[in-house]
Amino acid sequence: MERIKQMGLATLLILVILPLSSALAQHGEDLPSNARATPDTNTLRHALRKGKFDAHFRLYYMATQNEQELSDYYALAFGGGVKYETGAYKGFRLGVGGFFTWNLASSDLAALDPVTGAKNRYEIGQFDVEDPENKNDLDRLEDFYISYAHKNWKLTFGKQVMQSPFVNPQDGRMRPTGEQGLWGYWQPSRKWKMEGGWLTKISPRGTVRWFDIEESIGVYPVGLNIYGEKSQYKGNLESAGIGILGLHYQVTDHIRLQGWDHFVEGIFNTAFMQADAEWPAGRNFSWLGGFQYTYQHAVGDGGNSDPHKAYYHPDEQSQVFSARAGVRNKHTQILLNATRITADGRFLMPREWGREPFYTFLPRERSEGNGDVKAISMNFIRQFPQQRIRAELGYGYYDLADIRNVRLNKYQFPSYHQFLADVRYRFGGFLEGMNVQALYTFKRNAGETYEDPRYVINKVNMHHFNLVVNYLF
Repeated sequence: MERIKQMGLATLLILVILPLSSALAQHGEDLPSNARATPDTNTLRHALRKGKFDAHFRLYYMATQNEQELSDYYALAFGGGVKYETGAYKGFRLGVGGFFTWNLASSDLAALDPVTGAKNRYEIGQFDVEDPENKNDLDRLEDFYISYAHKNWKLTFGKQVMQSPFVNPQDGRMRPTGEQGLWGYWQPSRKWKMEGGWLTKISPRGTVRWFDIEESIGVYPVGLNIYGEKSQYKGNLESAGIGILGLHYQVTDHIRLQGWDHFVEGIFNTAFMQADAEWPAGRNFSWLGGFQYTYQHAVGDGGNSDPHKAYYHPDEQSQVFSARAGVRNKHTQILLNATRITADGRFLMPREWGREPFYTFLPRERSEGNGDVKAISMNFIRQFPQQRIRAELGYGYYDLADIRNVRLNKYQFPSYHQFLADVRYRFGGFLEGMNVQALYTFKRNAGETYEDPRYVINKVNMHHFNLVVNYLF
């Protein structure tokens, strides 16, 4: 029993499920031959045999190089997982899956930078942000659900990975963010689709636990409140959960609309609308366009009757406008993007839940926590189908409020330029199922830091490298 207690739950799932798959593959050897020839499809046994297994192994190297006198970091992680989903039985399916991670090699992710006292920012997300010393007990039950599907609708209840504009996997570390709750999907026609549900727990990427919704807010660094103090909402919020509703409408073959509402009970509400269009301009290319609008406001007292401990100050609100224009042909896209967050207040969204959907987003940085933002970016994306390669170059300029203006700059982040190079290769033949990604980003300071390295480390004047190998089968 002691040995079992020491083993992670995800590891146990792998050890149990893989042998089970072999057993289920034995097509009824203990049954008479006539029973094997005409199996009863209305049984649990049949549903289990018709289930499917998915396995995933991942090797991930990440490194950050800061200015010369500041600390550099690296981490090499490896992990694997398996998921099993039964076949359908009267529309019902069961799913269970887990993942384990090993810290193969890394710098001391618990050590504070000797110059600034800053903590590691990126690499710790590969493992357990709550316990940087944890290198072995990195297992997580990621899927444990029951679903029911009938015609054009489906309901899933339990632990799962779902997608919305602000609650999503944000797959930029070893493991994605997962959610627990009820999620539904309904498509009454080709033009209309509706999805949504109620979430009660979240397991943010870089963690091994499942948190109640209010407990999940503050797992990552909390920044400053509008009074210039360290935010005090961690452990001081109350919420019954997150209600999400999304509507999609295909206006024409070239125009798509979607609208979402994210209601965090007792804390805040975020409404999001997006329109995307593509106009053919000839046999070889199309024009692209898009527009987004986001509006936020507090719900109740913003999470706590004491405004110093609230997540969203009850007198604040936020508006975000984002637009895109571009051109596309068969293998190439060129995109120009712009985002404006007004000075009404900070745009806030727990980073533990997902990444933001704004067109100017580039991997490894966000606009969350800021108000009075002016951002522009461009992307050049090229596909090489015969070589199974996708390449992207990106650039963005992000003009933020001054770092001392804490009402509009939660994390005291200076304005910056960001450069991005992202190359992905998909193997074929003997190694089909394997893919490799190489991601490099550089952020250069463009704002006032008052010669204080605390506003530089892990923020600007830094190089960041990622090499990811995935194998799925």
